[in-house]
Amino acid sequence: QTAWLKAHYPAPFMAAVMSSELQNTDKIVTFVKECHDMGLPLKLPDVNEGDYMFTVNPQGEIIYGLGAIKGLGGGPVENILAARKEGPFRDLFDFCARTDPRKVNRRALEALIRCGAFDSLRVSRAVMMASLDDALAAAQQTANNASAGIDDMFGEVVDTTAGSDVYASHRGVREWSAKETLAGERDTLGLWITGHPFEEHEEELRKVAPTRILDLRADESRNQQVAGLIVATRTMKTKRGDTMAVLTLDDSSHRMEVTLFSDAYTECRELLVKDQILVLEGRVQKDDRTDVHKEKLSMRANSARSLEQVRQAASAELTIKLRSDLVDDAFTDRLSHLLQRAGSGQCPVAFWYFQHDNQARLPLGERWRVTPSEDLIQQLRECCGEDSVSLSYPG
Repeated sequence: QTAWLKAHYPAPFMAAVMSSELQNTDKIVTFVKECHDMGLPLKLPDVNEGDYMFTVNPQGEIIYGLGAIKGLGGGPVENILAARKEGPFRDLFDFCARTDPRKVNRRALEALIRCGAFDSLRVSRAVMMASLDDALAAAQQTANNASAGIDDMFGEVVDTTAGSDVYASHRGVREWSAKETLAGERDTLGLWITGHPFEEHEEELRKVAPTRILDLRADESRNQQVAGLIVATRTMKTKRGDTMAVLTLDDSSHRMEVTLFSDAYTECRELLVKDQILVLEGRVQKDDRTDVHKEKLSMRANSARSLEQVRQAASAELTIKLRSDLVDDAFTDRLSHLLQRAGSGQCPVAFWYFQHDNQARLPLGERWRVTPSEDLIQQLRECCGEDSVSLSYPG
């Protein structure tokens, strides 16, 4: 019966299955992957569309259950759904004004923002979070006025009249990076929905480890390189009493178990932590637990390097694109300061300078060589633009 339902009503079936394991994050992760494999669209929680359980909208999309958000609970969700009966929420300020702050408190609101439950209101999560204090203050003042029978037309914290931009004073905040956005989803939902942390670095890492986990083939005659994110790790003792580690590596295409025996484990044990991106080298082999339907692979790794170690050892050049209209004394000073702080490294730096009708490559001298750390690259992207900074590799 369940097989028939899954075949003929896949979206309602998977929504019901996930609802049955609402508080079991490990099971939800498995079911979300199953939805992906089945080609079923899965949407983030939504204060204007979601319910306590997982549901299916008229477009056939599965809506993530509000009850599965960590830090929320039944009381807050019930209050949100009751308030929504008056109509959809217009913005964060309207939401705070119509819900009970004793039930939908700051912690619950932060969880809703971080998991993307307000994304349908078409305001970024960074702006939402920056506006939260004002929204709570405005809601409290409105509630105080209402209880006192006062219509305070001059004392509003924020102008919430029709047509006004309630987020105006916070539009200039720094937007969250992809890493911060996905971390918010992971903390509140237990998994990533809108992306994968590996994807931010995939283009760069494919220059070092070109084969996806999904495309690997068993070959015990040679070493292969694989890159991915550690999603689980465990250690155990061998029969000789040595310590070994088993990692679950995920590169968004597939997952694979990687074993590091005593010597390899001892050499890189500091790197073997959850959510670390690694490049591993070793022999790929068929897993003994392979089922009859699909070959399962595993790796016996003899070395592991972090993304930062790969960059320091193998990067050929740090390239920064500059538009002439952005360059002034303040910009030049900031850029110079960032590069000087990352100095004494081995990676050359070059600019691509763009004017209205021409462009030129400007390599910097040896004294400007840097250590291409993640902090440096993120700060350069904030300074010059998200797509303006890249690392190249030989070959």
